[in-house]
Amino acid sequence: MPPLPYAPRDYDPRRIAYAAELAEGTGRFHEPRREDCPWCGSGRLRTRLRAPDLMQHKPGTFVLDQCRDCGHVFQNPRLTGAGLAFYHRDFGEDDARGPAERVLAAARGDRRHRTVAHLMRNVGEPESWLDVGTGHAHFPRAAREVFPYTSFDGLDPTLRVVRARDAGWIEEAHVGHLADPHLVARLRARYDVVSVFQHLAHVPDPRAELDAALAVLRPGGHLLIELPDPRSVFALLLGRWWLPHGQPRHLHLLPPSNLCAELEARGCTVLVVDRRGPHTPYDLAAALALAVTHALPAPDAPWHPEPAGGPRCLLRAVLTGAAGPLVAAAAAVDHALAPLLRRTPFSNAYRVVARRDTA
Repeated sequence: MPPLPYAPRDYDPRRIAYAAELAEGTGRFHEPRREDCPWCGSGRLRTRLRAPDLMQHKPGTFVLDQCRDCGHVFQNPRLTGAGLAFYHRDFGEDDARGPAERVLAAARGDRRHRTVAHLMRNVGEPESWLDVGTGHAHFPRAAREVFPYTSFDGLDPTLRVVRARDAGWIEEAHVGHLADPHLVARLRARYDVVSVFQHLAHVPDPRAELDAALAVLRPGGHLLIELPDPRSVFALLLGRWWLPHGQPRHLHLLPPSNLCAELEARGCTVLVVDRRGPHTPYDLAAALALAVTHALPAPDAPWHPEPAGGPRCLLRAVLTGAAGPLVAAAAAVDHALAPLLRRTPFSNAYRVVARRDTA
């Protein structure tokens, strides 16, 4: 490992660990580039965008390719397991969130979660519900107000789900990945509803995740999925600044038609495909926030080679504060346009509700 460029009084174990990893370069975090679509096998690919890590500002450049035949969008070359661990580490755990994170948190709240939960009232009150990729279990916490007699469990690859259980927001906490065969065997046919919000974008193999979600559902149970819609006009207009492109943490963006075809092939009946309700009014505000933070001096983070000095931190704080009114104005435009955008191809997300019909 190269000598650390700062004094012993600035000793930070996390910074030392990051320095050791980055000394080996970031190229080892990528698999070989593939020449065909992982969804349909077509070789007709085009580069959709190249982007750095705009959220955490860790080093590296990432490529999203799109299949010209089926429309599937995927990271190419894809991150390895070690790469995923590196770029997910410390993500969403820092209390000092930047402007983009604050925009996202403001756009998604308990009211939105309760609205999603109300969708399932038409199928009755479920006895058991698993929320996949639950994180801090914000959705189960809000959904319990709609279904007070439902047992909500959570699954997440991080220990956040354990803290959520300790806080009383879920009954059982499962740490790991849904596609893990041992986990599937333990949870098989246990749930009436499985919700998968944004999670399929993060997993290396969305098909394996769908198979596992259906395996833990009881026959007649319901699968509730939300994903960013790569066909959104905003995605094309904003490019790398469209927040749901989410590099480097989003590995796959599935068009609704591809997802529905997969569910039907697995013996499901697709009951709802909705692009209006899931639209989150944050496109312009989040794009501006990402651009602002990208232009600002780098924040003090352990993956940077040296700690940020006082003047740089002060300059960043001043500029972030000055940009606040601009981001707020963009957010106001997002909300003003939301009723129109929900009825057009600008909608940035979609929701699918499917029933598992086969045993």
